[in-house]
Amino acid sequence: MAGQSDPHLSIFSAAEVEFLAEDELVKIIPNMSIDALNLICGDFGPFYPHILTEVPIWLAMALKKRGKCTIQPPDWMSLENLTQVLEAERDSPREFQPLPFHYVEISRLLFDHAREDIPDVHMVRTLVEDIRDVRFHKVESGFEEINTRTHAVKLKNLSAMEVNIVRPFFVRALQAFYKHGDPQMILQPDTASRPTNVGDRGPRRDLRPR
Repeated sequence: MAGQSDPHLSIFSAAEVEFLAEDELVKIIPNMSIDALNLICGDFGPFYPHILTEVPIWLAMALKKRGKCTIQPPDWMSLENLTQVLEAERDSPREFQPLPFHYVEISRLLFDHAREDIPDVHMVRTLVEDIRDVRFHKVESGFEEINTRTHAVKLKNLSAMEVNIVRPFFVRALQAFYKHGDPQMILQPDTASRPTNVGDRGPRRDLRPR
């Protein structure tokens, strides 16, 4: 994968994560009539003027570019909902609020290709950026708590981009701690499988009678 420095770690570039997000569904309002589209990824339509229908983001952007529809922002992108999410993120330093797995990529795609369809777009963009910054700060704070006693890390409700950023660091950090912090936590193959030799224990001593 692009940007991959370790063949054992899966690291996607921002463009690759965004590409995956384009398969997420959004609602559009067509301004024309088109028969159903039978695609490899599924059937979409038929499309009728002013009647909501769901399509993948990549199809919504293609129709939008040709002036064939407007895109309806997801409910979670409303000003009221984002304000509540931001407040909850700030009030819960150890918890992440549930958001769509691709919330970063979906919002970016809509800001770039359908900003005129988003009410209060400037405030919505600011709120999404603030939420992302607060969540990244929580992740960075979690890094400081990793030590030699850390066997696993559980982060609930992370998004795709957040997972993509933190996964390589956590894997390398835990590997380093296991290797240098407590050597007994990693059994060497030659010693773990070697049977114990009774003769290595030294001379036997008779128990002293009581």
